[in-house]
Amino acid sequence: MSFDAWIIFTLFWLVFVVTPGPNAVNCITNGMTLGFRRSLPGVAAILTQAALFLSLSAVGVTALIAASPLAFQVLKFIGAGFLIYLGVRSWVTARRPVQANGQTSGSIYWRAFAIAVINPKSVAGYLAAFSQFVQPGVSIGAQMWVIFPTALSLTALSYLTYTALGAGLGRAAFGAVFNVWLRRGLAVCFIIYGVLLGAAATPGRA
Repeated sequence: MSFDAWIIFTLFWLVFVVTPGPNAVNCITNGMTLGFRRSLPGVAAILTQAALFLSLSAVGVTALIAASPLAFQVLKFIGAGFLIYLGVRSWVTARRPVQANGQTSGSIYWRAFAIAVINPKSVAGYLAAFSQFVQPGVSIGAQMWVIFPTALSLTALSYLTYTALGAGLGRAAFGAVFNVWLRRGLAVCFIIYGVLLGAAATPGRA
C-alpha cells in the first residue's frame, strides 16, 4: 500500500469508526453507568470484532455474505431485534439504580461483541475498505501489516473516546433526574438503530 493510499484509507476508516452507531451508543452507556475502567472490556470486544472482520475480509468471507441476500436478511433481522430489545430493556430499567458490581467483565464483553457483530452494515464497511484500498497483485499478508495496526488503532481511539465521554456524562448526571432521561435517550437510540437496520434494503432485492 502506497503512502497516498494509506492516507486515504486512514481518513476512510476514521470516518467509519467515528460516525455514531450502536457501538458508540453502547460505549457511552457503559461509560455512563459503569465508569471508564470497568467499561474497557466493551472496547476490547469491539477490537476483537474488528480484528475478526478484518481477517474475514482478507479471505473474502464478507464478500460472500454481502453477495447473499438471504444471509444478509437473516443477519439483519437478528441484529434489528437485538438492538430493539436492548433499547426497550434500557428504557424500562432507566429509573433503577445502576448496579455496576452486578455486571461481570465477561457480560460486558459479550454484550458489546454481540452488538458489534450483528450489524450487517459493518460487513459492508469492511468490504468497502478492502475492495477500495487493497492493491491487487500485492501479497495480502504484506498489506495487512499496514491495514491491521491502522484500523485497530483508530478503532480503539474512537471507542475509548466514546467511553470516556459516557463516563464524563455519568459523573455530571449521576443521581439527577437528567440521568434517567439521558439513559432513556440512549435507549431510544438503540431502538432507532434497530428499526433502521430492519428497514435497510437487502442486496439483490428491489
